[in-house]
Amino acid sequence: MRKRIWIALLIIAMIGGLLGGCGKKDKLYKIGVNQLVRHAALDASYQGFVDALKEAGYIDGENIKIDYQIAQNDQSTLNTIATKLVNDGSDLILAIATPSAQAVANATKDIPILVTAVTDPAGSGLVESNEVPGGNVSGTSDLTPVRQQIELITKLVPNAKKIAILYSSSESNSKIQVEMAKEAAEEFNLVVEEATVSGTNDIEQVVQSLIGKVDAIYAPTDNTIASGMPTVAMVANANGIPVICGEEGMVGKGGLATYGIDYYKLGWLTGKQAVRIIKGEADTATMPIEYLPDDEYSLTVNEEVAEQLGIEIPDDLNPNK
Repeated sequence: MRKRIWIALLIIAMIGGLLGGCGKKDKLYKIGVNQLVRHAALDASYQGFVDALKEAGYIDGENIKIDYQIAQNDQSTLNTIATKLVNDGSDLILAIATPSAQAVANATKDIPILVTAVTDPAGSGLVESNEVPGGNVSGTSDLTPVRQQIELITKLVPNAKKIAILYSSSESNSKIQVEMAKEAAEEFNLVVEEATVSGTNDIEQVVQSLIGKVDAIYAPTDNTIASGMPTVAMVANANGIPVICGEEGMVGKGGLATYGIDYYKLGWLTGKQAVRIIKGEADTATMPIEYLPDDEYSLTVNEEVAEQLGIEIPDDLNPNK
């Protein structure tokens, strides 16, 4: 009789354990995303990141939870989002663009942070060095071939003598590219005028001030300028000033050309880093900042804008020849 009782208790315990197990759900790995603003390059970076995770079996709503936030290019909103993602217990945070990365890095020194669409993480104070980050921040750089982009001006606008570099004075990523562009311009005997804006509302007036003063405009991968690129193109193209851009999305919004990187592939590379962190195979402190290889750079020309400006694309730059 006693043996039967013990057997019955054992069966009840086993059933209880099974039922209890059915009620449990595995903890979702929480990924917070702080994106500076919506524009083609940053959106592509995010999509590449998500797709890389998905390919590795990490799917939003199934075994991971992504909290995707966009700050609309507002610094106070960036800080608010960063604090929210930390307080919500994110296991990993993706910061898209330099101001976003700086906001998140200021909010936590413990949660792993991956950055993307950041030109120079070390130069922006995010890591100790791009080779050995040394803390909770790593990721990918969107450093573009600035010298080749300036050289592109000489090929598309061979009579150019003076160019403007159009950028936001508040973006450290842009300042790094500006110095590189100035060095390249000197190499190609181009005189440089710096044209800075503090926000998108300044763009039209600043571009108008360049009419009759410069032969071309160079716009690096500046988030403020990228967001306001339709305004840049509206004024510049109407007044015969070609705009060489830092990335493909800006060309699609009315720029003349670029020689640059694929931001989707950059986001994908960042997603692969995230997979290694999720699996415990990598640590941000020792994970180097990664770059797309040189053979990933590609030329993009807006042929409609070229026709509008009366610019003939040289055969070695024309994808149709």
